[in-house]
Amino acid sequence: MISVKILFEFLDTTGFAMMTWGNAIMIVVGIIFVSLAIIKDYEPLLLLPIGFGVIVGNIPSIQGMALSVYDEGSVLSYLYFGVSKGIFPPLIFLGIGAMTDFSTMLSNPKLVLLGAAAQVGIFITFVGALFLGFNPADAASIGIIGGADGPTAIFLSSKLAPHLLGAIAIAAYSYMALVPVIQPPIMKLLTSKKERLIRMKAPRHVTQREKIIFPVVAFLVAAMIAPGAIVLIGMLFLGNLLKESCVTERLANTARNSMIDIVTILLGFSVGASTQAKAFLTNQSLLIFGLGALSFCIATAGGVIFAKVMNLFLREKINPLIGAAGVSAVPDSARVVQMVGQKEDPHNFLLMHAMAPNVAGVIGSAICAGILWSVLVK
Repeated sequence: MISVKILFEFLDTTGFAMMTWGNAIMIVVGIIFVSLAIIKDYEPLLLLPIGFGVIVGNIPSIQGMALSVYDEGSVLSYLYFGVSKGIFPPLIFLGIGAMTDFSTMLSNPKLVLLGAAAQVGIFITFVGALFLGFNPADAASIGIIGGADGPTAIFLSSKLAPHLLGAIAIAAYSYMALVPVIQPPIMKLLTSKKERLIRMKAPRHVTQREKIIFPVVAFLVAAMIAPGAIVLIGMLFLGNLLKESCVTERLANTARNSMIDIVTILLGFSVGASTQAKAFLTNQSLLIFGLGALSFCIATAGGVIFAKVMNLFLREKINPLIGAAGVSAVPDSARVVQMVGQKEDPHNFLLMHAMAPNVAGVIGSAICAGILWSVLVK
């Protein structure tokens, strides 16, 4: 009898006995994320660790055992510290800076305007979230999803709306992964075949001196406009200066390879592990997902429409498809522009042109986050 009692006590402590429908649903969601990463190749470096983290985070445990990201002293809570305190995003920006070539943007500076125009999705969604009853800090954190920049969304929400961090992070990275699905229909809807066939001149050569001066000057200008963005922008341009200076190649290699890979694993896994069903499966989370999708769609449309408006005043027309790359999903949105353009004309190469608004979008979304933080922190 004692052995049977021990057996039943053991069974009561298993995850099977404590599993809820919410946990089961989230585990299925995690499996879907992992499947999309492996089968569809949708942003696998992000979706795979996030998806597995979702599975891990929804395994039930005995009350009193410090296992989840929300249990003080647990291993996962220490990993999640880098997310909740906004440590991981600047480190990712350092790696992005060390990988980014700003030459195409410097060769055609007017394309920076497309990166700025795409940020309209952030502010329209901010207003929409306010209308739906979210407070200004929550609304700003939701709106930044439209920038299609996961690290920026995590950084801002960790400062303004830490209670929404899990839902916002998952939404931001989900839409980043779904760029090849979401953007093409919007791009085709807003452009004519004639516009999609526009060919652009090859970018001019940018000197090494320009590449070295740019990160310093750009940081000073961006920091003066939005002091709240100095951590993200500072790390981005430091990484770029490490790359372009040609005297710190070891540091640049570390930033764009080992370091960014390690941080991406830790960030993705811990964000996924934060999506416990009891905290995540709420009406508020679903509303955040809806608003995030709206924000991303508006941002894509804003970039394309602004490119069409620019063409009214330009002698040398730009292909309005590249406006969609103004969201900062680097380099996926630029690849989508190339893909859509080549379906109309296999010999039209838009990738390098699209990278200009794409990298400008990274800067733009970080500046927007800095502005929102500066205004709402008061």
